[in-house]
Amino acid sequence: MYKTLIIVSAILIASFETASAQDAQKGEIVFHFCLPCHSIGPGAQTKVGPELNGLDGRHSGSVPGFDYSDANKKSGIVWNEANFKKYIHDPQAMVPGTKMIFPGVKDDQQVNDLWAYVSQFNADGSTKK
Repeated sequence: MYKTLIIVSAILIASFETASAQDAQKGEIVFHFCLPCHSIGPGAQTKVGPELNGLDGRHSGSVPGFDYSDANKKSGIVWNEANFKKYIHDPQAMVPGTKMIFPGVKDDQQVNDLWAYVSQFNADGSTKK
């Protein structure tokens, strides 16, 4: 009985880990929408938009050297899953006056996958283990 429970538990854990990795992999593809303006990962640099390393938990308007709009700097947003998902659907609606001219990602699954991808990066560009 216990051996069966342990085996089933191990299979479930492996399934969740695989699903999570697949979402981040799909999110990397969705991130191609973002690449013209943003970079992420080792060596990421500010482009037209700020680099996105360490986004989860970061205050909006806080990447050194990027010239944010006053609306973005004063928004008071701390990036987390819920804020990111709302913002990426329609940046102008969440932060009127933002410089980010992007129509948004409307597909919920793509938004979920994109969050799985961007949230895996630490501030130094390494990935969370």
